[in-house]
Amino acid sequence: MQWLRWWWPALAWAGFVVVFSTDSFSGEHTARIIIPFLHWLFPRAQWATLALVHLLIRKGAHVTEYFILSLLLVRGIRGARHGWRIEWAIGALAIAAGWAGLDELHQAFVPSRGASMIDVLIDACGATAGQIAFAVAAALHARSAARRPAVDSPHRII
Repeated sequence: MQWLRWWWPALAWAGFVVVFSTDSFSGEHTARIIIPFLHWLFPRAQWATLALVHLLIRKGAHVTEYFILSLLLVRGIRGARHGWRIEWAIGALAIAAGWAGLDELHQAFVPSRGASMIDVLIDACGATAGQIAFAVAAALHARSAARRPAVDSPHRII
């Protein structure tokens, strides 16, 4: 059960993704909340503009969901190991893209939702951005660690 220590966040987040795919988070339902709020913020905006911003918020949510899922997946794959490996990133991307496909398949059976390959591509872009961010963070961490003097170094600053 040691693997669960590393995987439970990804599993929990995948559960959140499924919840976001239900009728409660359909465009029709989120519009009832987001568009009035946007209208309150921008009272002179035209309805078409508010609808476009609502759509962009929804697509941004896809990117954000899968950005986070991708980071949690690579955490699970990496486990107790350190650093960054392309194999881990590819594994996380493959799982995230597969989950995105299953998520859209699920939405095909939800009456107020629909399946969209464009959403799968948006999700995959979010997951890719997550892996790029992880790779950059790992490289910066490695670079920073290389610059620090070793603990037993005679040049150590006290």
